Amino acid sequence: FWSQRKANKGDVNQLSFIESHRDAFNGPYLEVGSHDYGSTQNLRSIFSASDNSDTTDSDYIGIDMVEGKGVDKLVDLTQPFALIDRALDGRRFGTIFCLSVLEHCEQPFVMADNMTRLLAPGGQIYISVPFAWKFHGFPSDYWRFTHEGVKKLFPELRFDNELDNLSTSRRGERRPLNEDIGLIMMSGKWHSKLGYPLRTVSIALLRLLNSVGILRWLTGYRYVMAPSLINMIGRKPS
Repeated sequence: FWSQRKANKGDVNQLSFIESHRDAFNGPYLEVGSHDYGSTQNLRSIFSASDNSDTTDSDYIGIDMVEGKGVDKLVDLTQPFALIDRALDGRRFGTIFCLSVLEHCEQPFVMADNMTRLLAPGGQIYISVPFAWKFHGFPSDYWRFTHEGVKKLFPELRFDNELDNLSTSRRGERRPLNEDIGLIMMSGKWHSKLGYPLRTVSIALLRLLNSVGILRWLTGYRYVMAPSLINMIGRKPS
């Protein structure tokens, strides 16, 4: 059930990412896993007719596998494409939002291929998937992704390296998608290189505590992983 496990979709950094790139998203809009359980962010309101005179209520469609608030149509994106196409009346979309969904899909390659086929020429998908996150079921939790893995799921799309990023569980904290993806190094030099002098001092203090056997459960690692989501926008060639 796509959105029953979407505590992540309530992530404020996903919402701020959409708001900051609002003008880059064009309708019609399709939200995958749109069921609102009360803790999820309301993406539909950002693109409502009252906010944009060019957008009508029918230009925004929310789909899920269970009925409920925010769900316009029941659609299983791992079904044969002909069934999906019929359920959506043959529509093609300028923007598809798929936030914290793919990790719960048993067939992510099939789902990714079907979403790509639902895009209009020049349309784009905003994908947000966990790189490092706690296990969260509903009904289960199968996958974690790297940015290179996302590109394999969507080989026909072109991704914008300037827009793509990694966000942590802290409000407003974003990082580039590079070799240090998700890492918090237990190294003063690493934090100093990034311009974090206070964190460098903190790491030195942790090392000192480790030398006397305190907090060794933490400082015994070379690095730890921050809870982090990969945010990528892929565009279908026109």
